[in-house]
Amino acid sequence: VQLQASGGGLVRPGGFLRLSCAASGTISSINSMSWYRQAPGGERVFVAASTSGGSRTDYADSVKGRFTISRDNAKKTVYLEMNTLQPEDTAVYYCKAYLKPTIGPPGDFWGTGTLVTVSS
Repeated sequence: VQLQASGGGLVRPGGFLRLSCAASGTISSINSMSWYRQAPGGERVFVAASTSGGSRTDYADSVKGRFTISRDNAKKTVYLEMNTLQPEDTAVYYCKAYLKPTIGPPGDFWGTGTLVTVSS
């Protein structure tokens, strides 16, 4: 099982980016898909989650009203639309999925990170 994140880059304050994270491999089911971020010198923190198969979403207070998480279950992909980006949003963004592989127990699987830099 692999999760590949993409869509990061350099954007000016007030700008927009859309991140994607696609899961691949032999997967039976995906329960939740989430985004976390790690700023330079900081810890990895929760950003947003799509749970219960996609019927529920949760956000960190710092991104509520600016970020939107969505997912395409058929494509096993989660998205993060980020609006009104600010310099404090600069971080490496990671996706995580709680899923059941075809073989083996269910658990958390982390994806590669994608760097978002917000700077003028």
